[in-house]
Amino acid sequence: MMIYRFKNILTLLFIFSLSFVKANAILVPMDVSQKNHLKAYGVSFWALENKIIIEWLLNYQGGSFLYPYNKVIEEQLIVKGISYKVIPTVKVLQIKSEIANPEVNMEVVQLESAPKIAVYTPQGKQPWDDAVTLVLTYAEIPYTEIYDSSIVKGGLAEFDWLHLHHEDFTGQYGKFYRSYRGMPWYQQQVRDNEAMASKLGYSKVSDLKLAVAQNIKNYVIGGGFLFTMCSGTDSFDIALAAQNTDICEQMYDHDPSAPNYQSKLEYDQTFAFKDFTLEKDPMVYEYSNIDATRDHKLPESQDKFFLFDFSAKWDVVPTMLCQNHTQVINGFMGQTTDFRKEFIKSEVLILGESKAFNTARYIHGELGMGTWTFYGGHDPEDYRHMVGDPPTDLKLHPNSPGYRLILNNILFPAAKKKKRKT
Repeated sequence: MMIYRFKNILTLLFIFSLSFVKANAILVPMDVSQKNHLKAYGVSFWALENKIIIEWLLNYQGGSFLYPYNKVIEEQLIVKGISYKVIPTVKVLQIKSEIANPEVNMEVVQLESAPKIAVYTPQGKQPWDDAVTLVLTYAEIPYTEIYDSSIVKGGLAEFDWLHLHHEDFTGQYGKFYRSYRGMPWYQQQVRDNEAMASKLGYSKVSDLKLAVAQNIKNYVIGGGFLFTMCSGTDSFDIALAAQNTDICEQMYDHDPSAPNYQSKLEYDQTFAFKDFTLEKDPMVYEYSNIDATRDHKLPESQDKFFLFDFSAKWDVVPTMLCQNHTQVINGFMGQTTDFRKEFIKSEVLILGESKAFNTARYIHGELGMGTWTFYGGHDPEDYRHMVGDPPTDLKLHPNSPGYRLILNNILFPAAKKKKRKT
């Protein structure tokens, strides 16, 4: 009888040990087998918020995520329609052994804490949407909206990651004057910005926007992570270059621009761009020759850009930023679509390029203790998104490779452990 009971106990222990081994980890593949790439980032962010350390398997099945087994995580994956596998310890060890092979371009990166996210955006409805806030909302990643007042008063210190919503830092209101100056939304934007500048003690909107840009620059130098798209890229650098001259015409700031302002630009103040020439005509919807939008004369089906392949073991950050299930991304237009290479500083890292136009689409750099990433174009799933068009429904694009690049930028600070200077 005792032997029978002992055998039963051993059997139960064996069955229990098997169940434990089977439920040791959760693998979320991020290759073409994944049903919802974008939601997978949201669950990874949720895990980090809940103090669960996870691993990002760079270049393994499209940049897969590995979680310790957790029933609540599994339920999240099921509810959100995310493909996953529960794998035993032996399988985890096999995967990590494969990744550790020095001949294989893969790496394991541990993600430890969720970055606190801010989006620089004005209050009130605008006649355009923003790809970053769209994908943050769809992936269910929380963020805080901030604007000029908070930034010039030092509010950036509490955030790890900042995105600049579609914005013109030069004080020229997006150079929409020719087409939209009679629209109520444009006139309200001018009134709101002038009132904010006056309230904060600036004589002109361009002065306020410059102060915002300089505060953001200091935030990056101190260790912050900056990401921006479309005109938030070149207009930001132009504002920094023009910090000691007036490039705005009278319809923007009620006085003429400075004589010969082009010769007074200070390229050493910028993040990414050098030697560019400004578009002086206020009736032309363009800031400078940095942008190559006008070169995009191919059919939409032929407009592509290509991600570079970096060494996962040696170039971890660019590898993280380029994780995807394809290296060929459909192009998409914006006020600033891509960047002419001759105006990009030599130290800037090009992550993605448009070969047909010899332009950079996706670039990255370091400044001080922080980093910045510029991504050209407006909406990765709307080729020619116009002012007033409805926002993209990401339920129709859960596997968007163009939107994945945005989410890579949101997750990579979780692996970076630098304290910002105060």
